[in-house]
Amino acid sequence: MGELKKLVEEGKVKYIGLSEASPDTIRRAHAVHPITAVQLEWSLWTRDIEDEVIPLCRELGIGIVPYSPLGRGFFGGKGVVETVPSVRTLSGHPRFQAENIEKNKKIYERIESLAKKYECTTPQLALAWVLQQGNDVVPIPGTTKMKNLDQNIGALLVELSENDLKEISEAVPIDDVAGDRHYSEGTAKFTWKFANTPPNDSSVST
Repeated sequence: MGELKKLVEEGKVKYIGLSEASPDTIRRAHAVHPITAVQLEWSLWTRDIEDEVIPLCRELGIGIVPYSPLGRGFFGGKGVVETVPSVRTLSGHPRFQAENIEKNKKIYERIESLAKKYECTTPQLALAWVLQQGNDVVPIPGTTKMKNLDQNIGALLVELSENDLKEISEAVPIDDVAGDRHYSEGTAKFTWKFANTPPNDSSVST
């Protein structure tokens, strides 16, 4: 952070952001130089950041950038209405494995049913839910297809009240989600729960 702060002071960097940082790391980094945004996975079926990270970001005035807001394509139909090719990395994701995807399809069906109620598509409803978590939330859905891009933009037109957001949240109880959000125990170590940086101890020589 000290080196990034220097780059800002030199005019080479305008803003500083973090990805998958723990609450402790965010707070310590922000004390060195204001953090503009923190990027973390956040979607209807990945909400573990809501208890600690989101409140901290809002306390410090840090923007929130959710990646995989459509559940790595699940709420766009991956594994449900579209087959996940065996050659794709996603085929190795625990939530898309045969023993889990059948259970998770029930979650998709609930959101699909609610999407009809709100007169939008299933991915639009899932993305609108993330978008409307707050004015400080800017999700980054990824796609390689123009039709999906157009559909994602359409999520901006879906208006949800507090009661609507609650109804949608309750349609996806976290305990009902089958499979971990990480590809493996190895990749889990790179997420915010394990991302504490060691304290700066000037007495330790390198």
